Amino acid sequence: MSTVSPMSDEVAESTTSIVIADDHAVMRSGLKMLLEAEVDLEVVAEAGDVEETIRKLKAYKPSVLLLDLHMPGGPSLQFIPEMREASPATRIVVLTMQNSAGYVREALRAGALGYVTKEAADAELVEAVRLAANDEPYLHPRLGAKLATEPVEEGPPDDLTEREVQVLRLIALGHTNTEIASQLYLSVRTVESHRAHIQQKLRLSTRAELVRYALDHGLVES
Repeated sequence: MSTVSPMSDEVAESTTSIVIADDHAVMRSGLKMLLEAEVDLEVVAEAGDVEETIRKLKAYKPSVLLLDLHMPGGPSLQFIPEMREASPATRIVVLTMQNSAGYVREALRAGALGYVTKEAADAELVEAVRLAANDEPYLHPRLGAKLATEPVEEGPPDDLTEREVQVLRLIALGHTNTEIASQLYLSVRTVESHRAHIQQKLRLSTRAELVRYALDHGLVES
């Protein structure tokens, strides 16, 4: 792990407080060691799920939240607005395995200020945290290039399969899981699995949100 040269006394006195939100304890431990090797960074709390993250934000009001996208309690992207409401001054840096332009775009739209992939997390992460604490954004140059060159999808994302599109269309038309299973010659359990995957990929949790998505993307007529 890399460290930087000793900070000046003036900078050292200005400590950046951090909450780490990740559902893997080993990952949290490693991140804490990395960050606290820097004299100006301090991890004040850790969280392992969405609900605990919001509680810790309310309690500690940290300078920066280091946020994993996939934790128990729901897709973290969906809760970023609630996290920002819990601690408005906290800047959010996403740390994730996801490196697609779609995820980056959604995270920034939701209110994240930085986006770092776990495979690149080291000196890059320290830089992202420091920039976020100063209200400056950070994206890895490769992710920035993806964001600039990859077109915004007009229809469903590429990772939504044809079968998932079929299930989503029938959900939007008001069919139950049992009815969908009958129409597509699937088991109810398989339909439930498809539905869960759709909700995870689209980061939507209610039927109303799925209907709106289907309407917006031309999967059904309004």
